[in-house]
Amino acid sequence: MLYKKQGLPEVGELVMCTVKKILPHSIFVDIEEYKMEGMIHISEIAPGRIRNLRDHVREGKQIVCKALNIYKEKGHVDLSLRRVNQSQRIKKVTEYKQEQKAEKILENAAKELKISLEEIYKQAGNLIIEKYGALTPCFYEVVRDEVNLKDLKIPLKIEKVLTEKIKDKIQIPSVSVSSIVKLQSFSGNGIEDIKKTLKHIANYQASLSYLGAPNYKLIINAPDYKEAELVLKKITDSTTKLAKELNVKVDFKRK
Repeated sequence: MLYKKQGLPEVGELVMCTVKKILPHSIFVDIEEYKMEGMIHISEIAPGRIRNLRDHVREGKQIVCKALNIYKEKGHVDLSLRRVNQSQRIKKVTEYKQEQKAEKILENAAKELKISLEEIYKQAGNLIIEKYGALTPCFYEVVRDEVNLKDLKIPLKIEKVLTEKIKDKIQIPSVSVSSIVKLQSFSGNGIEDIKKTLKHIANYQASLSYLGAPNYKLIINAPDYKEAELVLKKITDSTTKLAKELNVKVDFKRK
């Protein structure tokens, strides 16, 4: 990507890196988002004893790392590979690829306008990043008609072409999380109480299907995992509270 963040990463920040050099006890990488170098000590590659670093990484491979120590005077960062879990890695890679796609849209708009990518960044891209932190969040709002690029003081000619490109190429992402809901009641009004519990769950923006007593499958679709997890938590908490009042045994098991 052409765009690089200013300054240095913060401690704990996840960064996309490309392996540049493998030494016996350390790895040097290029931090893609900051245009700077970082180092991963052998102890931060993977848990346990490592006999050969090349069993875990290779030159040219892109990896997600966590910033551990920042040396401002040297412009250097110590990184960790082993402290990044799978969900963090997937999320970071997805965000990075989305931003690459967003920059490509910016590049296509620049070609149509017969200006360079550097120039369209100066007149539009940098203004967007200054407000949103990245191109992608703004582009999603453009697709949802929640923002007009003119409001960011982007020149009218660029705003028109860029908006057309965004709406033509960007689709709002959708993710889903699911859970198996187990409902049981042994009271005389058990069937009715379970129906009330199911009706309560159905009031949320979620899909509920019958798997066979006493199990139901709950699926939540949302623009991102954070929102999906939030909805699931709301359903879990409120349903557990209601089930307790109705003397219904409820259990949510993530799938």
